[in-house]
Amino acid sequence: MTVLDPVSTNSDYTDNVYSGKQDHRAQVCAILEQEGSIPQHLIDTEVDWFYNVLGLDDMYFMLEAPTAVARHLTSLYGSQLSSAGQDNLISVTFQTRHESGAVFIHNSVPGVSKTEGPHFEQMIDAEYLDISVPQKAYRVESYRSRGKVSKSLDASLRTYFVNACDFVNPTPEGDAVNDIAQVSDRTFLAKATPHVLDLYGGVIAKVLCRSGPVIVSDELPNGGYRLVIGYRQRSTQGFYSAMSDLYHYYSMYSSRKYVEQFSNGVTIISLYLDLAKHAKKLTHSGAGSSSTSSNASPVLSAAIPHASIDECVAQIKKEASLLFCIPNTPFQTLFKTGELSVQEAVYANVGWIFAQHFLNRLGSEYATLAEILDPNDATDVEVLAKLKKRLRQETFTRELVLDILLRHRELIKDLYAHFAHVHYVSADSGSAVSKVADRLKADLHVSLSMTRLQDQEPLSSDELRLKITRVTTNDHDAMVMRALLDFNEHVLKTNFYQPTKVALSFRMDPGFLPAIEYPTKPYGLFLIIGNEFRGFHVRFQDVARGGIRIVRSRNAEAFSINQRTLFDENYSLASTQHRKNKDIPEGGSKGTILLNPDAQDKPFVAFEKYVDAMLDLLLTGETPGIKNRLVDRLGHNEILFFGPDEGTAGYMDWASQHARKRGAPFWKAFTTGKSQTLGGIPHDTYGMTTRSVHQYVLGIIRQLGLDESECTKLQTGGPDGDLGSNEIKISHDCTTAIVDGSGVLYDPQGIDRAELARLADARQMIQEFDTSKLSSDGFRVLVDDFQITLPDGTHVQDGLSFRNTFHVNPLAAADFFVPCGGRPESIDINNVGKLFDADGTARFKYVVEGANLFFTQDARLRLEKAGVHLFKDASANKGGVTSSSLEVLAALSLTDDEFGRLMCKQSDGSLPAFYQEYVAGVQNAIEANAAREFECLWNESKATGKSKSVLSDDLSVAIVELRKNLESTTLWDNVALRHLIMREALPARLLKEIGLDTILARVPLNYLKAIFGAYLASHFVYEYGTSPSQFAFFEFMSRYYAKADTAV
Repeated sequence: MTVLDPVSTNSDYTDNVYSGKQDHRAQVCAILEQEGSIPQHLIDTEVDWFYNVLGLDDMYFMLEAPTAVARHLTSLYGSQLSSAGQDNLISVTFQTRHESGAVFIHNSVPGVSKTEGPHFEQMIDAEYLDISVPQKAYRVESYRSRGKVSKSLDASLRTYFVNACDFVNPTPEGDAVNDIAQVSDRTFLAKATPHVLDLYGGVIAKVLCRSGPVIVSDELPNGGYRLVIGYRQRSTQGFYSAMSDLYHYYSMYSSRKYVEQFSNGVTIISLYLDLAKHAKKLTHSGAGSSSTSSNASPVLSAAIPHASIDECVAQIKKEASLLFCIPNTPFQTLFKTGELSVQEAVYANVGWIFAQHFLNRLGSEYATLAEILDPNDATDVEVLAKLKKRLRQETFTRELVLDILLRHRELIKDLYAHFAHVHYVSADSGSAVSKVADRLKADLHVSLSMTRLQDQEPLSSDELRLKITRVTTNDHDAMVMRALLDFNEHVLKTNFYQPTKVALSFRMDPGFLPAIEYPTKPYGLFLIIGNEFRGFHVRFQDVARGGIRIVRSRNAEAFSINQRTLFDENYSLASTQHRKNKDIPEGGSKGTILLNPDAQDKPFVAFEKYVDAMLDLLLTGETPGIKNRLVDRLGHNEILFFGPDEGTAGYMDWASQHARKRGAPFWKAFTTGKSQTLGGIPHDTYGMTTRSVHQYVLGIIRQLGLDESECTKLQTGGPDGDLGSNEIKISHDCTTAIVDGSGVLYDPQGIDRAELARLADARQMIQEFDTSKLSSDGFRVLVDDFQITLPDGTHVQDGLSFRNTFHVNPLAAADFFVPCGGRPESIDINNVGKLFDADGTARFKYVVEGANLFFTQDARLRLEKAGVHLFKDASANKGGVTSSSLEVLAALSLTDDEFGRLMCKQSDGSLPAFYQEYVAGVQNAIEANAAREFECLWNESKATGKSKSVLSDDLSVAIVELRKNLESTTLWDNVALRHLIMREALPARLLKEIGLDTILARVPLNYLKAIFGAYLASHFVYEYGTSPSQFAFFEFMSRYYAKADTAV
């Protein structure tokens, strides 16, 4: 019987010693004699081998009843008999679950991942570790038997003991959060030595103040290593089992491993590692040796044969953070069997996601058809829209793309090498081979994918294109593989090789986007991929801001739809934001986070990882081994400004403080929509967005001489939302219908205004409406209702479908339609016809699009052609962006001390006088900007006959282009003019507090120039329109020159 060297337990966990082991053994013998499954003359030998030679940890005998042990021993004996002469077929699997945990046992070859049979570690992840939180957590002890289950099979028994935690202090507060004696499980405290407590205490302290995993290692007296990994609970999934695959990849095995949970929300995994026997043989055979034993692990080809244990552990530590980000991918089996390294598998997963979103599926035929058809003809536009939608949905499915990638593994390796050559090693000087080899000798020399780079220079882009053409068998395969090459060529910066990270982030050059699908090229594009999500960030100007939204999916079908449309929605939202931001210095941007189907309950976890991964690319790494400097093909620093959007309104404080913790100099301005404690100006509290939207309602009423109280209105977005609640508070119309997340509220006589105001003040949905205040013709249908009959006799099958389509229901008719919420493209060319009666009359006379992208452009044009006065989102919904821009300006202008004193709610709950006056100025600026744009659009449309929707875009383009041109002129160099314009453009209260010279000295120059250009451009276009005479700008500027001369 071969026995593996045991790992020393000195200064570690105390050994499990079962004093009743001999009595336990005797009971097992008695049970076996009574059952008769094992010949009586062999019982004593088999039991003695099981108890004393196999080398099972005593914890097994402590926890398992004699009846269970007898059953296990009988099964093992039977498996040995049935596999006589076929030792490699022996399979032992036992599992016992109880109320507070479970026991799992299986045979295991050291250093080899299981690809068949029960996957107990994955079960432990899914059922116990992934769901652990302080309120209900599970710890794990796992041991490998020192002996083998068979004389000729190099397999031992692996046992797992899972038990619910019993914390000393389940709800620690204050200093107790960092006290390991308070936050630990009682069983752990009883077993852990002072050395382990000190070690784990240090790891916990780092986890609590850092994002991502904390990884430490130390060498053990027997020559093995202990690897300790700490991370926040529920911040990754499947990590325990993925780590086993990782160290198996490097032909290492664990003699024992522990998972400890702590009531402060920290998890620690401790692995005791050594090289597997076959790996040791290879190591001793000398450098470059490739000899293998007959039963060698199939992963031997994956790791360098002569790598030392020190090298293997160093590489495992590096790659653990990569697995932490993406523990499991569809390429996991290829990683387990050694066909792909962990880097190649994760890279393939990233390429798979990229291809899903960016394969050019429309083709040249679509482009030709788009040129032929008339973009102003509703029928032509409808045909083109339907064709585009069908091509995108049916050409390449996720499953098809994955199948193609799995069939071209060698190309994946080549493409990964191409990617790694650029982003792991700088390509500034020297030959490619020598640069890679020199870096690897000191850093990454046991990775399969990097070892290949030592052997030969990676293929160039042109060589890869030729190889893809030669190797693939059809156009679809070639398109998918070329998509990965497009990805490689357009990544400017990535944290893929950052030692510590929580998600993968890629700063992309948007040049790969086909112009036929994305006519306006963005300035910047980020792709972020985490275990719980995928996300994008798109901006159309260097200095840009916009909200970050969470996209949820009710079911698998909804996720599939959201996945297909995610980037298009992100692009459209950012583009709309850019047009909306015409009055402010920042251009438009938008971020989206699509939650994976199994992570719908983890929006904040996904947001945390999204933000931290973005900061990896915005900040220069200054801590070697934790945050290194990245390969930067962009060549300059970037600053992004985030704001709240769907699902992220409560996360802005955290993002700002996290940026501060990570040392970002721009932390005060990093997010808007923060709480007032951190100097934020909450849009909902002050009705910032609504102040802009409602100016358009008031403008229509003023121009047409209407009485607001007699105007009926349909509103989507209810009293629980920002825009919806404030629209209710600020308006004085006769609202006949409201649609929100809970259902539909309708009353043709007008919904009770006082009851609506009550809900708006409480921010409650219409499900809380007192239905006794409805007229006899009114009704409320909630999304959970079924089989409802309306007052007019109409039958409603189910409330959810009724809610989702009510905006196109014949009952949804009113003078005004003001969407204050709803999904993008709720009205498109396919359903806009439902907004008309049988005689062709539109059900709404006036539309003010408060919700972003509620209508598609072709739907807007159809309504305007029918005589509807429609003002689109880019014009109406811009109050929030003005507020956020001025919030950013205050953060950039004031020092930390000034910001805390002037802009933040004080400890007694009071708001500084400066803050209140500054907010009032923001409200005035929003209303003034909205009124100026309304008058410009109304007058231009009246004079030219052009659609207001088209004019809105023309107006935005004119302002944005003029602003861009102004920034490149010498106007800024005229000091007197500069001071005059900035005094008019900057908030009066801020100028009064710190003065113009201070602002000019503190605010970044590119931001100041953007303010200067935005002010001149917007005021000029609002005054002279979108098609001014060639002398108009001279006339416009002459007034400012005259003022500047007078001021001097």
